[in-house]
Amino acid sequence: MTNRENGKGLGKSTPIVFSRGKRLERPEADGTDMKKEKREFLTEVELEFMTQLWKLGEGTVRDVMGLLAPERNLAYTSAATILRILEQKEFVTSRKKGKTFVYKPLLEKDAYQSRTLKALSEKLFDNTPTMLIARLVDDYDLTEEALEEIRALVERRLKNDTD
Repeated sequence: MTNRENGKGLGKSTPIVFSRGKRLERPEADGTDMKKEKREFLTEVELEFMTQLWKLGEGTVRDVMGLLAPERNLAYTSAATILRILEQKEFVTSRKKGKTFVYKPLLEKDAYQSRTLKALSEKLFDNTPTMLIARLVDDYDLTEEALEEIRALVERRLKNDTD
């Protein structure tokens, strides 16, 4: 019986890189970066739940479900699972109050916005925030008022940087 037939040798393999005729071992490709990214960013459903928790400050599964769109029609157990996943990913913490868990965000909304925009800028806009801003300004039909607000923000930032 070969190793393949008995199930041995089917684990992760270490890719080998050749450089100018030399054989170099490469670190195990175990998806560590992917796992880290999954912990740092929210899925669409998780973001939906976090948005409600940010509004509430803290809340139970039923509190969060009460803020979701009625057509969402999510089972209590599914909602509870999503909040437990958010806790495992360290986006929320919980405390037991009687028989119920009360969930509270560990990460502020603005901190998550900053983290997400930075990652978006790095990955999609070649780590050039001006390209991100240019895309927003070019693609959105911004009013004169909105453009003035942006100008005021930039001027305030420039003034603070020179102080």
